[in-house]
Amino acid sequence: MARYAGIMKSAGKLLRVVEVDEAKLAKRVAAIEKKLRPDVVRIRYDVGEWMGDPCINFRIVLSEEASGDKTLGPTARRVREVIVERLDPFESGLYPYFNFRGEDEELSRAEGWA
Repeated sequence: MARYAGIMKSAGKLLRVVEVDEAKLAKRVAAIEKKLRPDVVRIRYDVGEWMGDPCINFRIVLSEEASGDKTLGPTARRVREVIVERLDPFESGLYPYFNFRGEDEELSRAEGWA
C-alpha cells in the first residue's frame, strides 16, 4: 500500500506529490531500530506534510542511559545520521524531522508515542 504526502493544489494544479511504499519503509525503520539498540528503545514515524512540503516525522524513544545530560547530544546526532544514511528520505522527496524522548519521560506521559 502506498501513502501520498505533500499534495498541494494551486489554481487547480497539483504542485508536488510523493509516493511512499509503506511496507518497505516499515521494514527499513525496524532494521534501523534494531541496529541502534540498546540506545534506541523505539522508533515511530508518520509521513505527511509541513507547510506544503512532504515530510517524515520521527518520534524516537531513547534508553535512559542514551538520553542523559552528557549523552543526549551525541546519541541524537548518531541516530539522525544513521536514519538519513539508511533511509535517504531526501531522495524520496521527504524532509525528515526528529523528536526524542527518554524512556522514563515516555512512560510518565499520558499521551505516549506508542
